[in-house]
Amino acid sequence: MGEHGPAADEHIREEEAVDVEWSGNWVAGRLGVELVGDGELRELLGLALRRNPKRAHLLVSNVLGKHVPQRPSVVHGVGYELGERVRNLLGEAEARRAVVLGYAETATGLGHAVADGLGVAPYLHSTRRPVPGVAQAGGFEEAHSHATSHLLLPEDPDLLKATAGGSPLVLVDDEFSTGNTVLNTIRALHARYPRDRYVIVALVDMRSEADRGRLAEFAQEIGARVDLVARARGTVRLPEGILEKGRSLVAEHDARDSGPVASGSFAPRPPVRVALDWPAGVPDGGRHGFTPVHRAALEAALPAMGARIADALGEARRVLVLGFEELMYAPLRLATALEDATTAEVRYSTTTRSPVLAVDDPGYAIRSRLVFPAHDAPADGPGDRYAYNVAGAGFDAVVAVVDSTADTPALHAPDGLLARLAGHTDRVVLAVVPSYVPSPTPHRQEAAMLPEPLRGPAFSSYAAEDVGWLLQDLSDTVLEAPTEEREEAIQSGGAHYAESLPVEYQPSPQYQELFKAALDTSATRIARAVGTVTETVLAERGPRPVLVSLARAGTPVGVLMRRWAQHRHGLDLPHYAVSIVRGRGIDANALRWLAAHHDPADVVFVDGWTGKGAITRELAAALEEFAVAHPECGSFDPEIAVLADPGGCVRTYGTREDFLIPSACLNSTVSGLISRTVLRSDLVGPHDFHGAKFYRELADTDVSGLFLDTVAARFDEVAGAVDAEAKELLAADRAPTWEGWAAVERISEEYGIHDVNLVKPGVGETTRVLLRRVPWKILAKRGAGADLDHVRLLAEQRGVPVEEVAELPYTCVGLIHPKYTRGATGADGTAVTAK
Repeated sequence: MGEHGPAADEHIREEEAVDVEWSGNWVAGRLGVELVGDGELRELLGLALRRNPKRAHLLVSNVLGKHVPQRPSVVHGVGYELGERVRNLLGEAEARRAVVLGYAETATGLGHAVADGLGVAPYLHSTRRPVPGVAQAGGFEEAHSHATSHLLLPEDPDLLKATAGGSPLVLVDDEFSTGNTVLNTIRALHARYPRDRYVIVALVDMRSEADRGRLAEFAQEIGARVDLVARARGTVRLPEGILEKGRSLVAEHDARDSGPVASGSFAPRPPVRVALDWPAGVPDGGRHGFTPVHRAALEAALPAMGARIADALGEARRVLVLGFEELMYAPLRLATALEDATTAEVRYSTTTRSPVLAVDDPGYAIRSRLVFPAHDAPADGPGDRYAYNVAGAGFDAVVAVVDSTADTPALHAPDGLLARLAGHTDRVVLAVVPSYVPSPTPHRQEAAMLPEPLRGPAFSSYAAEDVGWLLQDLSDTVLEAPTEEREEAIQSGGAHYAESLPVEYQPSPQYQELFKAALDTSATRIARAVGTVTETVLAERGPRPVLVSLARAGTPVGVLMRRWAQHRHGLDLPHYAVSIVRGRGIDANALRWLAAHHDPADVVFVDGWTGKGAITRELAAALEEFAVAHPECGSFDPEIAVLADPGGCVRTYGTREDFLIPSACLNSTVSGLISRTVLRSDLVGPHDFHGAKFYRELADTDVSGLFLDTVAARFDEVAGAVDAEAKELLAADRAPTWEGWAAVERISEEYGIHDVNLVKPGVGETTRVLLRRVPWKILAKRGAGADLDHVRLLAEQRGVPVEEVAELPYTCVGLIHPKYTRGATGADGTAVTAK
């Protein structure tokens, strides 16, 4: 197992004795940062400067194995000793029921070593690498990090669930600074997997006095015991203005070009690839879970793998084993095995995403850096990666350990990691650990065959992070038909409305001005409704819901809800758009994709507004049918969250007023340039998503961004009102009244229509009638003001009468021409009969 406990302590002191200057002096002297605490603190930590606008300084651990090469037995031994302390704290019975959770990227190896110290606990670490076909069991954000989103992707969906006898959750991070990240994680997981005990483990506890008191308060708040185990304790004293001073110092040294080592003195030679013979079935780490059975199998295989690496090193006497970002534990254990297999001096560290200033000074923790492009096709796109304290450190061999996912052409490119290493060492050895692929359930296998969501700018004018469209792109297919032709086909039963598209309405300059005036007038009211419905969702549906808007009216609302959560709470909520078609149900393939990538219990369906509640009923029926047909996918909650619920059809809403939502005034040009959705058997196969078109040619008239930005600009202005309204709503009886449905049935009979589908209540639905269907007449509530200016203009343009009505539960109601044929003349449909 390598060296642990006191032996590891001796190694730390031995390493520090070689270099008497503290590796934090440079930063402390220039920025006035003070490190105060246990006597061991300066042996454990140095200081460097981040390239991060959220935090100026970086605590650089000498024993973590991330930025500073260290003896692998020391790195593993420090974590192992912390795990032994946790086991003693919990006792044997509770230790056997515990689960250990480490943080990506810096603490994945530390957390695994802590789990080794417990010896009897499974291990999982968070990840920033999504894996197709593996459902997410949770996630959380790390506010100060350069890359914040953490995913939890256990192969066993029950891994994080508490058992009847109690199962403590042990959370491991390299440092416990303010405590925000860990406490937010516990809060998020406790909402989904409540338990009565948590243990926080860190190398160093650096909280201030104010932060220390929060832990006890937090434990009382959630009704659980929360313990803390740390190697050392202290605090960092930061002077005022440190962010500005840090940025200036980084800029000054960048101007001197003192950062990365650009080239080395060694003539590059091709790397030597070593076959590890990694044990079959053993995961490469804790991304999907690592059990005590896996641990035993790995321990048995390590000596032989260490010997193979030693053979590939030749006469090298000073060796670095270099891991890769989240892949910390497998390289660490290969390095401990190499220590046992050779007399060479062995050190261990890993590459990282973290951008840090390098200064070649003995009083600074990061002496050099190598820069190279990412080589694992990361989900968030390409970018630079770094290896610190490797160049100029005198290693005559480097063993680069990556997983097979990262063994790509980019790794071997002229500017890739292997080439960068070759310029600074005589020999580069490449060891590839097979990336572990969880055994997928049948529904995950099927869902993995479905395409990934479409995103802007390739599909829609929304930013890629705003929404993922679970649709197929039919932009090159002719689908538009004249409105009158579509109406006749629909009413005669010859076609379904979702089999074709109306010709996109091109607003006149006068109408466009009405839209802008309406947006300016209503932006504050919309912002309040957005805030209120989002706060209600966050309070009732957990800390990290997955927003799924019903395309397309729901999509702008989903984007705004996502922006509210981000602006007010720093949450980066996933958001997708799916198709639902009246009479045909919701896209089942989209639901299968969602179930494979997220917990269905987290999914919150979003729409713009309710009319009579037809879509509300459609969704409930479709989800019930889906649950019967696909029980393996779990259950989706049919509750829809809407901006406005004038029909009294849902219990999660921003307001029940029937007012103008300007996104209802236009079609694609306020919805990311996306058409309404299409479902036609010759275009949408059994394994396809429903379709839609991206109207790129309308970019000059696109106001999608204007709508979002105008409303979001009012968020701060309405924050106080939203807090009060959300609190009031959460305490109120919000049961649906279905008042709107009753009114529609009454109107349908009173006006001789006898078909509720031809009665479209509310400002939004009335606007749709005027833009997409053949309208018969408009009923307007007497005294309705500016909310109906655009309706009156459209009605005038189409020759449709507007009838004022005294008793109307909506601001207006649009009536579709009953029994329409193209032989009908005028607007008075009462005289029209079908052919």
